[in-house]
Amino acid sequence: MALSFDFPDNPSFLGDDVIEGVWDDPGFGQYFTDHMSVASWTVEEGWHNDRLTDYAQISMEPASAVYHYAQEIFEGLKAYRHADGSVWLFRPEANAKRFENSAHRLALPALPAEDFITSVRQLTALDARWVPGGAEQSLYLRPFMMASENFLGVRPAHSVLYVVIASPVGSYFAGGVAPVDIWISTEYSRVATGGTGSAKCGGNYAASLLPQELAYAQGCSQVLFVDAASKRWIEELGGMNFFMITADDELVTPELNGNILPGVTRDSLLTVAPDLGLKPIERPISLEEVTTGITTGAIRELFACGTAAVITPIRSLKNESGEYIIDVDKATHTIPLRNHLLDIQYGRIADSHGWMQQVC
Repeated sequence: MALSFDFPDNPSFLGDDVIEGVWDDPGFGQYFTDHMSVASWTVEEGWHNDRLTDYAQISMEPASAVYHYAQEIFEGLKAYRHADGSVWLFRPEANAKRFENSAHRLALPALPAEDFITSVRQLTALDARWVPGGAEQSLYLRPFMMASENFLGVRPAHSVLYVVIASPVGSYFAGGVAPVDIWISTEYSRVATGGTGSAKCGGNYAASLLPQELAYAQGCSQVLFVDAASKRWIEELGGMNFFMITADDELVTPELNGNILPGVTRDSLLTVAPDLGLKPIERPISLEEVTTGITTGAIRELFACGTAAVITPIRSLKNESGEYIIDVDKATHTIPLRNHLLDIQYGRIADSHGWMQQVC
């Protein structure tokens, strides 16, 4: 039976003045809406007890399996307020599919796509007052699932908790889109072949934190990972997919090989690329190809992409051997790609791909 995530009988809300105060400077993931979607799963009952409830602490015992074996996954998507005041989601079915794939890899129960979308839509509808309408502002939605069984044996948990929380967020680039410098990590790897690279789970991000700190020490904003085995093939950044644009107007990104997260923004950019005069290509990309291509001019633009920033232009790649600098002033495609996707999300141009879903 499908889950419904019905509204509570007497929902409580913070005042409009409080919400408007948050909108003035929402940051990212600092403030949270009044409610959350919750559902439970057990081996005996399957999915049940779905509801919308007040945003509150989650009570779990110290023996809960997630604390010991990191059996958890999460997602990230946004709701957008259009100029007419309506609220829309962008490709929630794609997030639902990835969530299901992540669950499979972490030995968690599959949440049907219909239930995933219902949980997100219902929370967005109930807390629609929180969806900001400022430039590049949105409501960030964070669905997550975690093992909740009190058990220290090493096996898939027999009880699981699913939750969706929401946070109003501002523009990723408060002062305008700024190109960044990237440190190439060859000492540390994000994932290994056969691991959890294609799943959106916390362990992948935890593994990137130390290399990220080392990147900061080199004056860089992000870290780029290569494959663990040969240290030759580019995979992705700590939390974003990697793209390059060649002198032949090819939009190239590493193919999905099990080590790379199948980003929704990544897939969207590959889809709209022909509309902006680019040929989308998914194939292996060697680090040598990129560094040589920057030097010769065969590669004109680099960027990273993800839900939070949409697209982040890359100014340079750095490693122990030196720095490889892109002339970002001559970039002609990166910002138009970013603007095109934002125009679809905010309803400024027609959605010819059927990606947007109206909530209210």
